Amino acid sequence: MPRAKRVVEASLLAKGFQRANTHHRYFVYYTVGGVKTAVRTYTSQGAGEIDDYLLGQMSKQCKITKSDFLQLVDCPLSQAGYEALLQQSGQI
Repeated sequence: MPRAKRVVEASLLAKGFQRANTHHRYFVYYTVGGVKTAVRTYTSQGAGEIDDYLLGQMSKQCKITKSDFLQLVDCPLSQAGYEALLQQSGQI
């Protein structure tokens, strides 16, 4: 199910992503200690909604399943829970 871009962006910012504005809106994830990780994603500056396909692509970029990504966006998955998933998979 598509999600509003503003909701996805706000959720990512609330969960520890930092914004870097270029021709796309890049979100670069930093760990609690301020160390930059390889986990990053971006949204287009155009459309107001992010479709299912792009949500799947963003989940891959964030190194988690689409189901986990939707939980991250919809807020049942906290920043600490997300970091735990990344640690379990060896991403951080």
